Amino acid sequence: MPSWTDPVAAQASEAVGGPWGRHAVTGRAWFWTPLRVCLLFATCVLTLAWAKQAPCSAGDWSGSRQYTHLCYSDAVPLFGSYGLGEGALPYLDATVEYPVLTGAFMAVAAAGARLYDGVAERIGLLPDVPPVQSYTVLTCLLLSVCALLVVRAVLGLAGRRPWDAAMIGLSPVLLVHAFTNWDLLAVALTAFGMLAWARSRPVLAGLLLGLGIAAKFFPLLLLGVLFVLCLRAGRLWTWARTVAAAVIAWTLVNVPVAALAFDNWAWFFVFSRQRPANPESIWNIALHVADHRILDGPLAPGEVPTVLNAVVTVSLLGLAAGVAWLGLAAPVRPRVAQLAFLLVAGFLLLNKVWSPQFSLWLLPLAVLARPRWRSLLLWQATEALVWVVTMLHYLGTDNRGIEVEWFFLGVLLRDVAVLVLMALVARDVLRPDGDVVRTSWPGVDDPAGGVLDHAPDRVVLRSSGSHRHDTATVPVAPPSGAVPPAR
Repeated sequence: MPSWTDPVAAQASEAVGGPWGRHAVTGRAWFWTPLRVCLLFATCVLTLAWAKQAPCSAGDWSGSRQYTHLCYSDAVPLFGSYGLGEGALPYLDATVEYPVLTGAFMAVAAAGARLYDGVAERIGLLPDVPPVQSYTVLTCLLLSVCALLVVRAVLGLAGRRPWDAAMIGLSPVLLVHAFTNWDLLAVALTAFGMLAWARSRPVLAGLLLGLGIAAKFFPLLLLGVLFVLCLRAGRLWTWARTVAAAVIAWTLVNVPVAALAFDNWAWFFVFSRQRPANPESIWNIALHVADHRILDGPLAPGEVPTVLNAVVTVSLLGLAAGVAWLGLAAPVRPRVAQLAFLLVAGFLLLNKVWSPQFSLWLLPLAVLARPRWRSLLLWQATEALVWVVTMLHYLGTDNRGIEVEWFFLGVLLRDVAVLVLMALVARDVLRPDGDVVRTSWPGVDDPAGGVLDHAPDRVVLRSSGSHRHDTATVPVAPPSGAVPPAR
């Protein structure tokens, strides 16, 4: 019961009568199961997210409305840039800087919007709206379905802690970035890929992760995490089946498009290589502080930041090596979500691009890695702050925006919050007695581990003087505050 064990949940429960009482009736609700309650939470948050987004949905961005109302979304400007309103197909008729499955998502939403526009024009009973608005509304509805699927997947991955999914449904990051871009598609595919792995279905997990990679590339990092953990547990054959399935799924999606329009298909990779440091990245802050006298210096339009790309690559390889060492040297095999969160969070911190909505990648991993309300809400508060200062910075000082120094301050606060969360997760890895997931119920190892759950170690890095812990016999402590209040 979260209101017994988590101080934030206990305090919040005072608004509805206080923590769950000793004599409360549980397990007999015919409708309000934990899943449906968490889905209701998500529906309410998504409703608020749409209320935030609505002022920009019709494409009227006069007076910099997209910044003053904090409602910027990539869907609106790219609707015209890609010719989606005229029936243009991504890659075949337009150059798109996104992976193929994201382009397909745009095309499906555009086709549905054109269908709606035609029906509304013929029947006359439906609201007649601009094409960009019908497209934006349908895009947001489809992304809302993805968000609800993420809630469902996280509840399945949480094992005997179903209420952890409420941290997704009530997430400030979901409120701010649900409709900023199309990232929720990849997050949903990744979450269900992890759920398939948790249920010991490695081939299905690979297929879903491969589709996730075809939407955004970050699910590729999870295959690296699974390699480290499968190496430690001696389950590399299972990992190989997952990778093979992922390659097949990615290939089936990408090869037809590459065969029909190779240059447009390859633009995603070319664009990624040519991109300079994103405004929210640590590399952009370093360039600003050094007055662009480091790395590549000032770049001409279209010039490749060769030095920056090399430095980022080396940094990411160092991160991967550090996470792999932690996975193989920890006293108890880390849980999948713990290692995945550390790798994805480190990737975002060190990469040259951290668009604000990328933080959605971290949300399910953070909830599963360390389901503590206080630390998660504090981190997400900094993510909301980054969105506010980003919009005010883009507004410009001539339009009563903020100086770049205030923008950088907000970004650095977010980076510090992510680092603190990473340190807390790493501490739980090194001291499993403090891992709230493993200590909530006796005998719990890794609810998302699948074939790794309770698997004995086969390959472990041991320092001199270290002693062995068997993953199958994880130390268990009684949950704090397990005695309910007398109510």
